[in-house]
Amino acid sequence: MGVTVVDHPLAATMLTALRDAATPPPLFRLLAKRLALTLVVEASRTVPVAPRRVSTPLASTDGASFAAPLVAVPILRAGLGMVEAVTELFPEVAVGYIGLERDHATFQPSAYYTKLPPLQGSYVLLLDPMLATGGSAAAACTSLYKERPERVTLLSVVAAPEGIERLTSEHPQLDIVTAAVDEGLNQQAYILPGLGDFGDRLYGT
Repeated sequence: MGVTVVDHPLAATMLTALRDAATPPPLFRLLAKRLALTLVVEASRTVPVAPRRVSTPLASTDGASFAAPLVAVPILRAGLGMVEAVTELFPEVAVGYIGLERDHATFQPSAYYTKLPPLQGSYVLLLDPMLATGGSAAAACTSLYKERPERVTLLSVVAAPEGIERLTSEHPQLDIVTAAVDEGLNQQAYILPGLGDFGDRLYGT
């Protein structure tokens, strides 16, 4: 498993604003999208490219194009806040959805909806802004790997060491790109210092 923490001043300032409890939902949504853009750019480093010949207005030149299909899969509902960043950078991307709900007593996820495009040979960007216990991400990865993608990269705004450890154990082939690895989880399995409930703050609920 590869864990990449995006080390960039722009990412750091946006993450700080997302952590701030005073940030209202409209601004939170905008910042979440912009920070997701930096995560997507970093995650796309691993996608293979092939040579492409093009003609500019003045001459022909050699360039590159992506050589593998890209698929974005948000974990509902919080992952929806990251989808637009992927589709803006890659308009041709296919989008699947995995709906998982966490039991607040056991912290275990249960699936209520799954809709995936063909994944065989594709590079999948799994979107889950809060990697806490790792239960939801692990369950989502189990579903994804059954479809034989070439590679899966998890994009998270913040991650807890407990979640990273679980994914390392259950899905060692997974890559993780995040803006921060936080201190850990509290007794309610929320990330500390974290930024609260991402979905609630995203939609003002």
